[in-house]
Amino acid sequence: MEKRVQYESVFNHFDENGDGKLSPSELQQCVTSMGGELALSEAESVVGALDSDGDGLLGLEDFLKFVNGGEEEEKAKVMVEAFNMYKMEGCEWITAVSLRRMLGKLGQRMTVEECGKVIRVFDLNGDGVLNFDEFRNMMG
Repeated sequence: MEKRVQYESVFNHFDENGDGKLSPSELQQCVTSMGGELALSEAESVVGALDSDGDGLLGLEDFLKFVNGGEEEEKAKVMVEAFNMYKMEGCEWITAVSLRRMLGKLGQRMTVEECGKVIRVFDLNGDGVLNFDEFRNMMG
């Protein structure tokens, strides 16, 4: 149940106008605000691929189905994009500073020390940062 609440929080953050649906432009704006790049045509493709009722929008249940067991290839692409948003440009891992920065953009305030504690929980090789596999495990 806790994961559902977390996923709903992420969904609601993306749903800027509060209509319970994600439009392609809302998805594009969110990705852009987090430092990523997503053309409107790409956002339309993503929403179209996940839209189960054909209304051109992504509902919460569509989003939850996707994150809880959608197409593995699509999930992998989204996971890579999410990882890239959390790490600092030019780095290949997530640091406590980059985690704090990204969480701040999502409205969650944590200190660098708190982020370091989160990283230590999922840092399997003990190097103090999260690589992609460790990030995927954390999101798992």
